[in-house]
Amino acid sequence: MTYPPWPALLFLHCLFFATSLSLPLPLGADIKALTVGDEIKNDSLPLNMGQRIYELRGLKESAWYEVKISYPASIPARFSIQLETGELELWLRKNRRLLNTEKLIFNADSHRPVYVVVTVEAEGVVAKPNVKERELVVFNIVCDELMLGIPHDAWLVAIAGLLCLVLALIIPSFLSPHLLLRNASSQSSSVAATKVS
Repeated sequence: MTYPPWPALLFLHCLFFATSLSLPLPLGADIKALTVGDEIKNDSLPLNMGQRIYELRGLKESAWYEVKISYPASIPARFSIQLETGELELWLRKNRRLLNTEKLIFNADSHRPVYVVVTVEAEGVVAKPNVKERELVVFNIVCDELMLGIPHDAWLVAIAGLLCLVLALIIPSFLSPHLLLRNASSQSSSVAATKVS
């Protein structure tokens, strides 16, 4: 009985290892498209080890992005988000849970396709005894571009708040001084009257 030469075995082993690295996603996986700025609402997964893969579209090079999942608190579930690319890429996993959200922040630096793998597991117990546990969990997922670490949509709220603050500081200067003084004197006389009684 002859054994194959060790260089042939080494070559086959390297070939197998290289192909497993170049195919990070399972074959035949259900892949959905997730475009930057568009939210997918009411998507569902099986509650026990459900998994879905999203291909991110519309990514700009050298930009930071946030993939965020929100889900109802009435369904006890734990989501995890993983970034999959053909190469190692800078990405940050935020382990902070705020109002039943899970998020992933990453930097898009390549022209290769970027995939997000969403996995859900059942967590906790059913609140009502003798009631069958839900089979599906419903969630929303969105990918937003970040500017200074803040999503573009949130900048409108920040600008509106800053505008209100500026108006609150400027408007009193346009009021006539006797309106401001009369209001201040009426408040001081009412405070003095309450102290006497």
